[in-house]
Amino acid sequence: MTGDEGNEGQAEALRQLEELRAEHRDLDDAINALLDRPTFNHLQIQRMKKRKLLLKDEIIRLESQLIPDIIA
Repeated sequence: MTGDEGNEGQAEALRQLEELRAEHRDLDDAINALLDRPTFNHLQIQRMKKRKLLLKDEIIRLESQLIPDIIA
């Protein structure tokens, strides 16, 4: 892999990371808006929270790929 290919891969990972963070924020806002209603669908909230956790796991995975571990 050349330096350009590595930079392109890193740029793609950063773009994907930002998309995941935006979706995570949007889900958080949507969940809070639904919870503010007098009545809400518990199953819908549960599914949204599960999706939010999956997004968080993917965000953490991408971040760990982008930020190398420092061994002290």
